[in-house]
Amino acid sequence: MASSGVLQTADRALQVLLSFSDARPEWGVSELARELGLDKSVAQRLLATLAARGFVLADPETRRYRLGPAVAQLARVAERGGAMSLLARPVLAGLARETGESAVLNVAHGGSYRTVAAVDARGPLSYTAVVGHVMPGHAGCSGHALFAGQPAEEVRELFGPEPLTRYTPNTPTSYAELEQRWQQVREAGLSVSRGEFDANVGAVAVPLPLSGATVASMTLIGPAERVSDRIDELVAPLRAAAEDLSRRLGLEHRDPTSAKGCP
Repeated sequence: MASSGVLQTADRALQVLLSFSDARPEWGVSELARELGLDKSVAQRLLATLAARGFVLADPETRRYRLGPAVAQLARVAERGGAMSLLARPVLAGLARETGESAVLNVAHGGSYRTVAAVDARGPLSYTAVVGHVMPGHAGCSGHALFAGQPAEEVRELFGPEPLTRYTPNTPTSYAELEQRWQQVREAGLSVSRGEFDANVGAVAVPLPLSGATVASMTLIGPAERVSDRIDELVAPLRAAAEDLSRRLGLEHRDPTSAKGCP
């Protein structure tokens, strides 16, 4: 065991798991070894061990690895335990106070997205978010921020055939329209919705990255007329809050040696 109290083999196995991301969903043994600076035989043994427990799966034809069902099982347990919502709520509360708009955290839910934490803005004209509410993934900036990083063919399977359901005149109902929304997320790191699901509601959302993958989207939402006029001033505090929550969620992924001497 290293002097920092970290078990090296376990830490390497976790590094392997954290190497998988939306941008890099699969790895070969040799390329993963190069990426992590490991001997090829070490990388092979780590992957074989993780595969034996269902954390990764090997394609028998290509011999490339993807994340396995054990990861999804742990993700479900973590979400049901409420860890993300507990960490998110104070961040959302601060964001709502600072901006005067409701602050919401959403996660992907099949071809939809689901609210896991929300803090409503104060005042007579505000948006009320319902924790547990499920919304269509193609209608609204929260969904665009969540799905922009996923392969387009996978999203098509989740969303279904065109035309997609239209909720307002601003709802994107084709994949050509959605690609424009997703491209905005990839280029600018944000998405803006002007009444895509509810004509009276406007919103701006950013993806919440963790270890290279989008795990959630954070959104400021309110009356369409007011929010649409405030996009520029809402973006900075929204980005700052998302970065704050990403840090809180990712504390366990810091270099363990940097934690020496911390309380």
